[in-house]
Amino acid sequence: MNDNVILLVEDNPDDVDLTLRAFKQNNISNRVAVARDGAEALDYLQGTGIFNGRDTTDLPVVILLDLKLPRMNGLEVLKAIRGNEATRLIPVVILTSSLEESDLISGYQLGANSYVRKPVDFKEFIEAMKLLGLYWLTWNQPALPQSR
Repeated sequence: MNDNVILLVEDNPDDVDLTLRAFKQNNISNRVAVARDGAEALDYLQGTGIFNGRDTTDLPVVILLDLKLPRMNGLEVLKAIRGNEATRLIPVVILTSSLEESDLISGYQLGANSYVRKPVDFKEFIEAMKLLGLYWLTWNQPALPQSR
């Protein structure tokens, strides 16, 4: 895998740790930027707030987006990402525990590239992260040229 950044948008510290452990266990060595709520995710992409001054030309190769987030939910974040010329083509994978059919439909209507329900079992989660990593970081051809 390469060193292009993955943006993980997740408010649950346990899920952040689990995702990072799964990446490590699957030899996914990409840098992972973590945004702990929806507004922070947009700050990361725009180089504002706590990410003030970040090089905004260094776009993530993929965004892993939870839906149930404080301050701004995942669907609102997705809508903002798709509404911004600079970020609209970044692949967004909704990674959520939501079983709501309306979340699934809304996610795709707003432009999600994929919708993955987080497996509860640790081994299944590890395997899911392996497959996500292989697809989005190795096989997928991004629409945006990545800076590197």
